Amino acid sequence: MKDLPVAGKALTLLFTAAFLVACSGTDTQQQEEAAAAAAAAEAAAAQQAREAEQAAAREAAAAREAAAEERRLEQAVAAAGSTFYFDFDSSTLTTEARQALDAHIALLRTNDRNVRLDGHTDERGTRDYNMALGERRANSVRDYMVVNGIASYRIETVSYGEEQPVAYGSGEENWSQNRRVELSRQ
Repeated sequence: MKDLPVAGKALTLLFTAAFLVACSGTDTQQQEEAAAAAAAAEAAAAQQAREAEQAAAREAAAAREAAAEERRLEQAVAAAGSTFYFDFDSSTLTTEARQALDAHIALLRTNDRNVRLDGHTDERGTRDYNMALGERRANSVRDYMVVNGIASYRIETVSYGEEQPVAYGSGEENWSQNRRVELSRQ
């Protein structure tokens, strides 16, 4: 539909040329010039139509490529997971966490969705200490995302401390599952 003005201009040229032919009377040179102008206008209109079709085809191909890339990034995010684990009493990102975050960052660069980062700890330590540690962990993930190009206003951080464990019981196996940041897209 955006090509209508181009086609309208071409039709205007055609009608103008036809009008000149009709008004020219018997002068053959004027008739030949008008016929040549009409033929040129018709050729120009056909060229413009071809160019519009080619542009539409390029746009459609670009849209298909963008959709395929987004599907690939979604699959990478699904494979990486959205939970990032930490060592005991640490808010430093592990290599595995950074690699998983890189997949999320790549996807977030293609859209304008917001994310929420929930910081968690194991049961060891006081409630206040664990709330602060959960916040430091969530902020560590946020800072990594911001340094890698995600705007800070798109990231919300929350600390739950030890309040929402995923593994109950004492022991390193359970504690290691609770020392985490969970990312959810809004």
